Amino acid sequence: MNDALARQADGLTVTAASPQEWHQVAEWAAAEGWNPGHGDVDCFHPTDPAGFFIGRLGGETVSAVSVVVYSDRYAFLGYYLVRPDLRGRGLGLATWRAAFPHAGDRLTGLDAVPAQQDNYRRSGFLPSYGTVRYAGRPERNGAPAPGIVPVAAEHLDAIAAYDRDCFPADRRAFVARWLTAPGHSAYVRLREGRVTGYGAIRPGRDAHRIGPLFADTADDAEALLDSLVSVPAPGESVAVDMPETQKAAGELALARGLTAQFPTLRMYTGPAPEVRTERIFGVTSLELG
Repeated sequence: MNDALARQADGLTVTAASPQEWHQVAEWAAAEGWNPGHGDVDCFHPTDPAGFFIGRLGGETVSAVSVVVYSDRYAFLGYYLVRPDLRGRGLGLATWRAAFPHAGDRLTGLDAVPAQQDNYRRSGFLPSYGTVRYAGRPERNGAPAPGIVPVAAEHLDAIAAYDRDCFPADRRAFVARWLTAPGHSAYVRLREGRVTGYGAIRPGRDAHRIGPLFADTADDAEALLDSLVSVPAPGESVAVDMPETQKAAGELALARGLTAQFPTLRMYTGPAPEVRTERIFGVTSLELG
């Protein structure tokens, strides 16, 4: 959406946001306790520069939502926020209505906090599965397991192909940014040269964030998680959002001393996309799916 297409509602103007403007939205997310990663904006915004929207009143940013298009079939909604002192005035809904047409007729997903789930249902979203954030100071488990290596440039094509089975769209460019961004650490598990899982960890405001954590088996996921939690300094906290449908994921998190702290619900505008859900031990992010 460009300025010419901006919609007005009670003086609200909704336009696409620049990366610089989106940094303010990231600060709002931090104030909400979402624990955004320090470099998330630089990784997220290039995925769909036209898919990040802010609402302004009198020139001040007061609301936000992202509607990121991944392909001609899939989009993801996140960062649905209104400045706290202006809530209850319909500004969020007006921003939503202005921004959501960016998704077109694509299947669109989101991760809903409990307080918003009924609103999303009324907007046509259907529940798919619950996600729980596990967080805390992890217990470490020694040296990396065999086959666990840091991600290097020569792994990116194979990892992107693996990721495509776990995500509803090809997101190779995003994966390459995500795994090589400053401050991010990423590991891949290889068996006879074949990728059987990968994961990444990045510094966040309140804790290091793990995501994604994709793996063929619980053993692969455990080996990757142990490598990822070895990245922060001893005593620092980590957090990872795990699907409730993946029972082994929650058991692994609890075994490493993490506790369940923050539930969300994955919802879609239609039937859930077909992906290798058995490989998903930790989602990439709640903001971009």
